[in-house]
Parts: sequence; structure tokens; C-alpha cells
Amino acid sequence: MSETGAKVIPFALDGQDEGPERQVGRFDLAQAVRIAEAIVFASAEPVSRKTLDARLPDGADVDAVMEEVRRQYQSRGVNLVRVGDAWAFRTAGDLSFLMSRDAVQQKKLSRAALEVLAIIAYHQPVTRAEIEEIRGVETSKGTIDTLMESSWIRMRGRRRTPGRPVTYGTTDAFLDHFGLEEIRDLPGIDELKGAGLLSPRMPSNFAVPQPPSDLDLLADDEDELTDIDLEELGLLTPRVTED
Repeated sequence: MSETGAKVIPFALDGQDEGPERQVGRFDLAQAVRIAEAIVFASAEPVSRKTLDARLPDGADVDAVMEEVRRQYQSRGVNLVRVGDAWAFRTAGDLSFLMSRDAVQQKKLSRAALEVLAIIAYHQPVTRAEIEEIRGVETSKGTIDTLMESSWIRMRGRRRTPGRPVTYGTTDAFLDHFGLEEIRDLPGIDELKGAGLLSPRMPSNFAVPQPPSDLDLLADDEDELTDIDLEELGLLTPRVTED
């Protein structure tokens, strides 16, 4: 016992015998891993850090626990993957072809929608006018709506410029669908050229923009969407005031 009365739990160094105190520590980690595994398995959506922190035992290190779950599943038929600031179980990459046999055929995105999605992913936060400037053609509202319905993009805020245009960005569903842990995992220029998605004769000064590291933070020139903004955009039913 320490002078304060708290129990000191020693940990054996590599090569030393492990005492009963070490076994207690190991059991606690194992129990936290089992709890985290059950929570993620039971959820239809990726489980956020906030949810795990609230439901794991007090004092549990969420990162350490989830890394242990990932390690245990790395050679199995399903793997634990990180999606932004959340975790989910997904079919192992080398077995995904088995699932595609019974997969429901999804409607393919148009070329325009793919272009808009790519621009939003790499340039976010970006307005519709900025998307059109990059593409060089007008972007229909239907294209934006299609991407919104897929849950791959969202309205982030409003730009502090005349007219206060809406800014767009990607979602965790976008990361999940394309197998990305974070937006910074998007392919760079060399990877895009290697995949044949860019011409090898691109201008020497061409560069792929680096998306922001934290998509939840508003940019310096963005304002948060308010209820009034949502009502104006048709995303929130106007409140009825009683006389």
C-alpha cells in the first residue's frame, strides 16, 4: 500500500515474472476489449469515440482498447477499421469479393456527380460557385442533392462573403464507403496518376490540394448553420408561434 492508502500495481518488465497484480491489469484490459467488441458489433453504424468513452469502464484508454481489438481481428474474416473518429467492423479486404456476389446493385453516379464529389473532398469547405469555377461548367442542384441523399456530403456552414453561400464538405459515411480512416488518406497526385485518373502530361505546376485535418472545425471564414439558416434552406420546418 502507498502512503495515501491507494494500491500500487507494479508491472513486470520484459523477461521478468508476472505477479498477480499484473494479471489483474491484464484482466481489466481484456474485459474492456470484450465490452468494446460487443458495442461495435451490435451497432449498425460506426461507433464514435464519445460513445465508447461513455460506455467503457472508468479510466479505460479508448485508443489502447480499440488498438487491441484491431490487433485481435487483423487476421480474421472481419477487421476493425477506423472511420474518422469512430470504429466499425468490416469484411476483410481480401474477402470482399465474396460479398459482392449478393450485393445490391447501386445506382452509379454520373460523371458530373463524381467530379463534384472529388472537388468537395479535396477542396472542402467549398461553395457551389467555387465548384463551378473549378469545373468550368454550371453545377445543377440535382447533382448536389444526389450527393446529399447518399450521405457522402453535407452542408458545413455559410461563407462570410456577400450572399453568405453554403459551404459543403464530406461526411464519415464518405470515409466509410471509400475505406478511409481520415480525409488526409485521400490519394495524392502520384497515386492518381498511377491509377490512370490523371494525365501524365499534367502542367508542371498542377497540385492536388490538401484537405483539412479536422472536418468538424469550421474554417476562419465560415459561420455555423443556425436554425434560421436551416429553415431558409428548407432543412427545418419553420416554427409556428402562438398568438
